[in-house]
Amino acid sequence: MIKRIVEISSARTYLSVHYGQLVVKENGNELSQIPCEDIGVLLIDHQATTYTHCVFTELLDKGAAIVLCGGNHHPAGMLLPLQSNSEQGERFRKQTQAKEPVKKRLWKQIVQAKILHQAGIVGKGSQTYTALMTLRQRVRSGDPENIEAQASRKFWPSYLPGIKFHRARDGAPPNNLLNYGYTVMRAAVARALCSAGLMPCLGIHHHNRYNAFALADDVMEPFRGFVEVKVKDICEGDGVPHELTQPLKAKLLEVLYEPVSIAGCTGPLMVGLHRTAASLYRCFAGEQQEMELPAL
Repeated sequence: MIKRIVEISSARTYLSVHYGQLVVKENGNELSQIPCEDIGVLLIDHQATTYTHCVFTELLDKGAAIVLCGGNHHPAGMLLPLQSNSEQGERFRKQTQAKEPVKKRLWKQIVQAKILHQAGIVGKGSQTYTALMTLRQRVRSGDPENIEAQASRKFWPSYLPGIKFHRARDGAPPNNLLNYGYTVMRAAVARALCSAGLMPCLGIHHHNRYNAFALADDVMEPFRGFVEVKVKDICEGDGVPHELTQPLKAKLLEVLYEPVSIAGCTGPLMVGLHRTAASLYRCFAGEQQEMELPAL
């Protein structure tokens, strides 16, 4: 069953749990009750939101990810369940024992998939498409030439033709839309990794000591294109929005429910993430050579 994304951002809200249901109240009036087991991600983006302790413990027990945003609407932190797989210890061992050649081979696959998506977004027939496909063929195990960065320098200037845009986390819109979409995707990826019994802090390529979600940052690379397509559609349809409004957030959250094809199977992206995470574990365990990655 596909899990729900619940966002709290539009009003002063009180959250509690009653008989396994997340109860949402506003000014003392009950707005809704949602089964905790149906929730995949709870995103809280309102400074006046209050909640009982069991909101977090109950949702984590059901395998949900919780994202908390600061006053600038940027994510301030994320909570994930410590144990969400019955073979947790064994899977941790397989992950930590994975040899460097295996990690380098996996990173090559991830980078090639990401570049293929970038090429698809800019479209065939352009010089950028040709350049990206050429760069994709040059990616070697571990990407020692950092082809990933070279491809991004080709991709972003062609991302929104006719619109002045520079990709920077704190840059002008639509950077705010991309940041929000990436944040939701990162939380969903981290949740899928935990469900597969993997440690999201132990990356394949990313390894910053202060990054608790290095593996999530690795695995989400081939999924960024889905956010980029959605933001591109928004900007080309209605112009570049200056503010990240509630309707825009809702559109970006739709990305996790859209159909995606992975290893010949088509279904909601939220479900596909679990297929990719499970295949990553099998690669660590030596059961298969390649990850199951999405087709854009």
